[in-house]
Amino acid sequence: MSHPAAAPLTDPLAILDIAGLLSEEERDIQQAVAELLADRARPHIPDWFENHTFPRDLVPELGKLGLLGMHLTGYGCAGTDATSYGLACLELEAADSGLRSFVSVQGSLSMFSIWRYGSEDQKREWLPRLAAGEAIGCFGLTESDFGSNPAGMRTHAVRDGKDWILNGEKMWITDGGMADVATVWARTDEGVRGFLVPRGTPGFSTRDIHNKLSLRASVTSELMFDDVRLPDSARLPEAEGLRAPLSCLDEARFGILFGAIGAGRDSLQAALSYADTRVQFDRPISGFQLTQKKLADMTISLGNSMLLALHLARLKEAGTLRPEQISMGKLNNVRAAAAIAHECRTILGGSGITDEYSPLRHALNLEAVMTYEGTAEIHTLTIGRALTGRAAFQG
Repeated sequence: MSHPAAAPLTDPLAILDIAGLLSEEERDIQQAVAELLADRARPHIPDWFENHTFPRDLVPELGKLGLLGMHLTGYGCAGTDATSYGLACLELEAADSGLRSFVSVQGSLSMFSIWRYGSEDQKREWLPRLAAGEAIGCFGLTESDFGSNPAGMRTHAVRDGKDWILNGEKMWITDGGMADVATVWARTDEGVRGFLVPRGTPGFSTRDIHNKLSLRASVTSELMFDDVRLPDSARLPEAEGLRAPLSCLDEARFGILFGAIGAGRDSLQAALSYADTRVQFDRPISGFQLTQKKLADMTISLGNSMLLALHLARLKEAGTLRPEQISMGKLNNVRAAAAIAHECRTILGGSGITDEYSPLRHALNLEAVMTYEGTAEIHTLTIGRALTGRAAFQG
């Protein structure tokens, strides 16, 4: 028995009626972000990616829409729920990982570190400007030899009277080359502490990393500190020990697990559209069984990732979300999105290697996303530790 052709879905997540699981406010925020990016970002992304350019002039517009530190309260921040923040990250990464990465670092690393661990004076000085996009922040934890093991960091600060003297280097720092203030983590005689280092402080310099094959529409930098003198008022007073920066990373990872879905969805949308118009053997390739199997499998994977993300968002809103759950979300969703992007490229054939189509760009970006804010291996072992009670990555 034959069946009439159904209208194709433009959003593969619609098959599960994901929108029905969201509140009206959450849907409105997601739509507003999508509309801004459709107008101000999507037409330019191939050029930004090709030319290693981040659109700094877009930052105030992101601030005006309330996207910077949007899940924080007070000091000019929007105070939205976790799901709304996640949906914004989804739309940002559907455009390009570089845009989502900027918003994650600005809000979940730079701003969150100040909001959670800073003094009242630090909050009043920096948070309103960062929320408005009038200033840019970065987060200096990773070092070239200490990525997955930040406890081994060499950057250090020593007391000198009422001041601190900071020395060391940080590597792979998103937005570092254009940041107005850096949250920098360093060893001290009192344990790991965080410091706010404004651009222009004597002894503080940056160097951008070029020739990247991933996250090309994003600024990645090295931070260098040569006898940087800081007053004690630059120290984050509530940050004591390594748990402080790790809690910031959990905030960023939450945005990533939503963002990856955006990259996967955009790749799948490109493949669906192409398959419906690309004719081989006198009919669209969307009518071939092997193509439909690919599309069906990817839609199932994307839907599972979205349901996982929404579940974790509701746990976060309830205040019960645990680090190993964030690891599950980041590991699963980035891995799934990378597989989707690669498979979509095969549907596009030779056309898929050009910048006319997004899947290969997303695949390249996701290689970096798989590594930063915790590698796939570390997240795997974090889950293993939760299951067994044994930390396999510690001596």
